[in-house]
Amino acid sequence: NASPSLSRDDKFAIFDGLLKSETFERFLAKRYPGDKRFSLEGGEALIPLIDKILETAADLSVKDVVIGMPHRGRLNVLNTIMGKSYEQIFTEFEESFEASFADGGGDVKYHRGFSSQRTLRTGKSIQLALASNPSHLESVGAVVLGRARAKQRLNNDIVERRSVVPILIHGDAAVIGQGVVAETLNMSQLEGYRVGGTLHLVVNNLIGFTTLPEDGRSNYYCTDMAMMID
Repeated sequence: NASPSLSRDDKFAIFDGLLKSETFERFLAKRYPGDKRFSLEGGEALIPLIDKILETAADLSVKDVVIGMPHRGRLNVLNTIMGKSYEQIFTEFEESFEASFADGGGDVKYHRGFSSQRTLRTGKSIQLALASNPSHLESVGAVVLGRARAKQRLNNDIVERRSVVPILIHGDAAVIGQGVVAETLNMSQLEGYRVGGTLHLVVNNLIGFTTLPEDGRSNYYCTDMAMMID
């Protein structure tokens, strides 16, 4: 395939996204070396990818984007994509922080959701919502799709379903290894559940906790099961 034609501004935006993402992870590793943080290291390309998706969505008059993702990379996405401030994130790493206090949210930092209005470099804005996910399981996918469908109904967008776009982010072992993903795909074309399409982004970790690809799936690609709905 031919490489995409990128303007100087596009290249700079990609570089900026990668730089912010990597600098964020390096700071956390140095400042909080003993804390669980589920780093995005090795998958930093996710950040400019989501940025480009949001710009394209805004150009197509999408009003809302609802995102579901695992723990891996969540803090980076919260900061670089959702706009959660460094102050808010770093405060949650401090020993004096109480998750149960008024603004604490009652859960650990890499489970939390966030909502924001994002102004893009094109000047357009889009409403973002990252769903809370207290689990390593992929059940958040169904929550995100239900949330997107509800927002479409509130927008009276029940025919074309173009006003709200769900994005689901997976690890390569989880997307094929957890049956709820296949169930969600199976229901995606049904009248009572469809949302007009979902973007699935797979971050390739090459290992599912302790399992290599050859021991975790029977097919070649971790996304092959999506062929059941073409």
